[in-house]
Formats: sequence, C-alpha cells, structure tokens
Amino acid sequence: MPKPYPREFREDVVRVARDREPGVTVEQIAKDFGVHLVTLFKGLRQAEVDDGAKPGVSRSDSAELREARKRIRLLERENEVLRRATAYLSQANLPKRLYPLVNELAADGIPVAVACRVLNIVRQPYYRRRARPVTATELERAHRANALFDAHRDDPEFGYRFLADEARDAGVSMADRTAWRICSSMGWWSAFGRKRGRNGAKAGPPVHDDLVRRDFTATAPNRLWLADITEHRTTEGKLYLCAIKDVYSNRIVGYSIDSRMKSRLAVTALTNALARRGDVAGCVVHTDRGSQFRSRKFVRALARHGLSGSMGRVGAAGDNAAMESFFALLQNNVLDRRTWPARDALRTAIVTWIERTYHRRRRQAALGRLTPIEYETIMTTPASQAA
Repeated sequence: MPKPYPREFREDVVRVARDREPGVTVEQIAKDFGVHLVTLFKGLRQAEVDDGAKPGVSRSDSAELREARKRIRLLERENEVLRRATAYLSQANLPKRLYPLVNELAADGIPVAVACRVLNIVRQPYYRRRARPVTATELERAHRANALFDAHRDDPEFGYRFLADEARDAGVSMADRTAWRICSSMGWWSAFGRKRGRNGAKAGPPVHDDLVRRDFTATAPNRLWLADITEHRTTEGKLYLCAIKDVYSNRIVGYSIDSRMKSRLAVTALTNALARRGDVAGCVVHTDRGSQFRSRKFVRALARHGLSGSMGRVGAAGDNAAMESFFALLQNNVLDRRTWPARDALRTAIVTWIERTYHRRRRQAALGRLTPIEYETIMTTPASQAA
C-alpha cells in the first residue's frame, strides 16, 4: 500500500490547483506534483467544504471539536491536581514534598506529565526517585529545603545567610554552607543579588559530531540528508522554509514552511521526509548548529527513527555548502524575483518551484544532465529489480 502524502504537501498542491493560471488543467498539476488525480480532486472538494462553498463537515470544525474536548479534559485534570495539591500542602507538620502527591494522582488516573507541569516540577527526578527509596539524609534535606523555601517566599530579598537564620528560628538547624548549597541548587537567590544575563549569547554546543566533513557524496538514496532553514521577508512578515535534501539525487525529500522559526519547523520537515521515503534507518542527517536542530524534539525524532545526527561548525557555511547551493538557486529563481505582499503567495511560489521546476524540469550537470526525479528513477530501478 503506498504511503499517504504529508498533509502540508497535500495542502500546498491543492492551493496551487485552486490558484492555477488560465489554461492549466488539474490533470497537468497532478502530473507535475506526482500525485494521483483522484487524490487531488478529493482535496479540492474538501477545500470547497472548508470555504463553505459546499455542504459538509470542514476540517477546522472537526479539529476544533477534537481540540475543545481535549482541552476540557486537560483542564479537568489540572483543576484536580490543584485541588489535591492545596489540600496536601495545607497539612501541618509535614514536609512539603510533591513526589508522593504525584504518585497519588497517577494512581487516580492523572498523567504524570500533567501533574508535574501544574506543580512545576521535572519528571526525570520524579522517576529516579520512584526507582529508589528515600533515605533519612534526603528526608532531612527536604525538611531544610522546605524551611528555606518558606523563608524565601516571605522575604525574597534575603540572602542564604538570612534564610538560614530564619530556618533555625523555625526549628530546622543547618549550617550557612548547607543553606547556600540548597539555595544554589534550587535557584533561590536574593532579589537584589540576582545575576543578570549577558547580551550577544553565543551559539550553543553541538549535540552531534561532524560525520560529513564536507564530503557531500552518497552511493545510494537515504544515506546522507542535508537540512537547513532560510527566511524571506514579505509585507505580512517573514516566511521560513526548512528543507531536507538527499545528497544522492539532490532531491528535496521533505520541507516545511511556517511564519515562525521554532523547533516544530525542523521536526515537521523531518516528519514529511520520513513519510515520503519510508524506512531510512541509518541515514545521516547533517545540519548547522541552529537551535532548531539542537532542540530535544528534533534530537528525539532522529533517535526514534534510527537516524544519525551530524553538525558542522559555527559560522562555517562550507560545512553545509551543498544545502546552501540549493537555497542560492531558490533565492535567485523565486525569492528575489519580485516583492512578495503576502506569505501565502510566496509559499505557493516556493512549493511550485520545488515540485514542478527543480524536481522535474531543471537538469543538473552533477546528475548527468538529468533531473532529480529522473536520476532516482533510472539509478534505483536496477537495484530494486536485482533485490
């Protein structure tokens, strides 16, 4: 059974079909984008339902209903966490430890993620605490931390020495050094002595080694992918494109376009590429050191599908030169051709150029004067027949 097209790709094809120029048929657009004609007609009918031109249930209505139900269920759980936490923390002569409360909520069907988010605690320490019993030393430290927290909440301007004095007056003895260690680990600082951030933050450390080292060659599809993000201004604001290219055929196997450059942009582009290419375990995904590619969501997506991450150096455009060359073509052929008044118009132009021109009409000398689609079709067919 063929894999379904990514949703973003389907929406782009429908948008191009609806905004087609006079004389361009739907059949021609389906052929240019490599989609089935019936699939395109279904997308056009659904788009008319979404616009109210035809009767039916629009995707926005069904999505809003699902989202509303999900939100109501989440709010009910959050309210239950707050109610139970208020009753739990109001008990006298008990250390204010939240992990036992999370255990009780989990037993009653409240997800741990929801309870930890509402109570503003991290899940990893909670799971580590479940795996081993609480020692007497840890219990004593919890009592001390509870006393320091109460003192800090009452007087935020106090430093750790004054907080230790307040804790000792409350009957919890500790040395000043112990109070400093607890306050430092919990981030309880005096309101007057809090350290200020620096301007011009440096790029973060790489989460992967450079496995490519400027060797942009591959002997088969899905061996080496390159990913990067570009941006362009419109009258409505910036539009961001994250594209993933297979070095073997120079084909853009996945991309995502959005008005915000968040980690979701990179994850969606990777998801779209996986939806098109199937099982690509072992493939190397090479990027720059942008925060989107260093995010936990993107790193987890790579690990979940068996992909190997790779990163170049900071400020070294040559470490991802093969991807930069594609963006240079896009800049000359689409972005800089004229001023773009709206994001939707630029999005349609980008998608049309990638799928119709770059993939199926632009011949490349590195591919023997073939297009990326032709090259993959010709070079992968013998291997699949031999297998």
